[in-house]
Amino acid sequence: MTVPLSLPQVSRERLHSRTVSFDAYRRRDGLFEIEAHLLDVKDHDFALLTGIRPAGVPVHDMWVRVTIDRAFVIHAVEAATDASPYPGTCERIAPAYQKLVGANLVQGFRKRLHDVMGGVRGCTHVTEMLSYMPTAAIQTFAGLQREDDGDGKPFQLDHCHALETTTENVRRFYPKWHRDTARETLPR
Repeated sequence: MTVPLSLPQVSRERLHSRTVSFDAYRRRDGLFEIEAHLLDVKDHDFALLTGIRPAGVPVHDMWVRVTIDRAFVIHAVEAATDASPYPGTCERIAPAYQKLVGANLVQGFRKRLHDVMGGVRGCTHVTEMLSYMPTAAIQTFAGLQREDDGDGKPFQLDHCHALETTTENVRRFYPKWHRDTARETLPR
């Protein structure tokens, strides 16, 4: 059995659990939807200024759905809040996320997200989920075609240390895109 982290060396008590999930769907009209869900739960009764949240009852239960096309352009955004520390107020910001319609998830999206919805202009948790939409979208499309289909450089190259175009991985799996560092450092 593989353990992803080392076993704790000191006994401990879990206080909080945050779960964030992303699910992607292909629609019959040719568009794609990616839904994110964030759930925060305490393992003990939690005193909020708005009242006691019993153990196991969500402090945050929030959703966001983004509809995109194959070029990563956002056609629709929907946000919903089922639970929050301040009922009746947190969910009111949801319509403001329509400002992201027309944005491209892989062309400056995180900066635009911060500029348009950062801080008091949005909900911290909905904005956080949206910040992961670019990689969720890339993974959505990754399963629909071979990584090296087409004439353009595959998106993942030079976006991760394991796929820097000077690495052995790229030499082995993407030879067309491999850059030889020895040739690049020679004087011209």
